Amino acid sequence: MKELRIMTVCGFGLGTSLVLKMTVDDVLQKNNIRANTFCSDADTAVGQRYDLVITSREMEKLFANVTQPVVVVDNFLSAEEVQEKAIPVILDMLEK
Repeated sequence: MKELRIMTVCGFGLGTSLVLKMTVDDVLQKNNIRANTFCSDADTAVGQRYDLVITSREMEKLFANVTQPVVVVDNFLSAEEVQEKAIPVILDMLEK
């Protein structure tokens, strides 16, 4: 099975994206999905190598011209929201 590179992004690539990464990691583990998750800041995010971006509504515009999927999460602490929004996208990507 392909191991996806999942990037979480916030403005500075520190606190908020790390919180989101931890939430994503928990959801992935509960779904028995292996992925390489990492944080990035807004300035360097677009130049990174990734398969999927999970970010906030404010950062979504940075990825308007990329071909990779972008999942927007409103509550970075909500495992339920990450489960609902990101897992279907991830499963679809893994099936391809």
